[in-house]
Amino acid sequence: MKWITRSHVHVDRVACPWLITRFVDSEAEFLFMPKSRVLETAQKTGAIPFDTEGADLHHRKDRCTFDAIIEDYQLTDPALLRMAKVINAADTDRLDADPLAAGFEAIAVGYGLRFPDDLENIKRQFEVYDALYAWCRLDVARSKS
Repeated sequence: MKWITRSHVHVDRVACPWLITRFVDSEAEFLFMPKSRVLETAQKTGAIPFDTEGADLHHRKDRCTFDAIIEDYQLTDPALLRMAKVINAADTDRLDADPLAAGFEAIAVGYGLRFPDDLENIKRQFEVYDALYAWCRLDVARSKS
């Protein structure tokens, strides 16, 4: 399935494709457009819009699009829920809400500078998100003991 969002990816627009690919649609194809063209292109292509004004999968009050996908697709993995705290804090500029948030914000900026092409950027950052997910799995397991 095709998914579409705004170009010039940052924290949430990298985290969402990672989440979609790993837990929702392993065959996902991502399109990136200027924000003024996302919904129009979604209609023409049948792509699912996310993290853009007017999309069902978008920020909801103080929750980011990563949270919306978790909610709408009923994902309950405790490690994903832990990861959502990091992503939300980094994406919503509440860096003090999670100790990892400032680091993730810095990583997003650095990758954006190094890899301005959105598809290359997310491809390269997926390893970072895989590592965060692995850490979140460990963190959740430690908190249960």
